[in-house]
Amino acid sequence: MSTNESFDLTDVDHLTVGTIGPVGQRIFLLQARAGPELVTVKMEKQQVSALSQYLGQVLADLPRPGDLPGDLDLQEPAEPKWVVGVLGVTYDDATDRVVLVAQEVTAGDDESDEADGDEDEDHAVLRITATREQVAALAIRGTALVEAGRPSCPLCGYPLDPSGHVCPRTNGHRAPTL
Repeated sequence: MSTNESFDLTDVDHLTVGTIGPVGQRIFLLQARAGPELVTVKMEKQQVSALSQYLGQVLADLPRPGDLPGDLDLQEPAEPKWVVGVLGVTYDDATDRVVLVAQEVTAGDDESDEADGDEDEDHAVLRITATREQVAALAIRGTALVEAGRPSCPLCGYPLDPSGHVCPRTNGHRAPTL
């Protein structure tokens, strides 16, 4: 059971993804502000990558966005409220807004929760309503952040560490060659 707070941010003033920490140890954050309310949640690198790619696909089917927002830096305090487990995206034709829904992951998340049918009531939720321009900027920034990390192993796709890489595709017997 979650004790974290849920948030519903309609027509956000600021929407971004960012990182804190050095490459290889970065923490990825999704941040939104509507008026005085600033909410930051923690995401995995793969979630940021998948979200950015999916937003690009959603936007490809919509009218071209106008001018993109320029200031995409994280705002302080950038302390995450909770960790994102599930992400959802939809487009609202009536308001011409993209709706992002991030659901908290909790310690008890597994297949048995889904069988109970009450997975939503035990999780905090962040609902963000944003313009196509804000979402386009988010997708571009998310892609750039993911690509700025460690290069991927050409064999397994896992990040290559400067100290070496034990590739599961080779059972660790030889280092992958680039």
